[in-house]
Amino acid sequence: MRILSMLAIALVLAVVPLQAETLQQSVDQALSVIKRFKELPEKSIPEEVIRDAKGLAVLTVVKAGFIFSARGGQGVVLARTPTGWSGPSAVGTGGVGFGLQIGVQATEFVIVLNTPAAVEAFAQGGNVELGADLSVAAGPVGRHVAGGVMPTAAVYTYSQSQGIFAGVSLEGTVIITKKERNAEYYGRPVEASDILKGRVPPPAGALPLIKELKDSSAGALPPVRAIPATGARTPAR
Repeated sequence: MRILSMLAIALVLAVVPLQAETLQQSVDQALSVIKRFKELPEKSIPEEVIRDAKGLAVLTVVKAGFIFSARGGQGVVLARTPTGWSGPSAVGTGGVGFGLQIGVQATEFVIVLNTPAAVEAFAQGGNVELGADLSVAAGPVGRHVAGGVMPTAAVYTYSQSQGIFAGVSLEGTVIITKKERNAEYYGRPVEASDILKGRVPPPAGALPLIKELKDSSAGALPPVRAIPATGARTPAR
């Protein structure tokens, strides 16, 4: 079994070129993802969801497997501040699982942070487990949602998938702050909390993504496919 697990991980590593190697590449990929979603006419994130969002993460995750499966991904998270969208903070994910799955899948995720607590979880600079530390649900789709409807979860998740797997979910996924990538991108060690609270000016390379998010918040929003909802336990205090 260990050999099969290692083979699954090796398969993911074989498709690493699908993932960004630097934070700027992750930023550019996030911009591409948002624009690509806009080209899909079928479904969209309701305007009210983005308008009320406290933050947004975009990740590209590659999953591969044969009996055992492995997944790895990189991306960015940004938060809304009193003066606009923050700069990007680097995040990543990975893991090994078991299931009758054969092949390789690249999935692009847009994760809407609906609450200040969700942003704060990402700002801690550690690990965030979706479905455990934060409740997660399939986001509503369509041009609008009913007025006055409160979010049903701290995090809404949307995805666009390419490959041979079906029924992709982020249940149990751990998202990790990539401190080294942040330090390289900003030219010095910086805390995720300082980035997401707008205390660190974003590099010029992040401005197109920030502008795209600003424009999406004010008008047409990224069309997406919502993924299945998952439960969550309330973290101990």
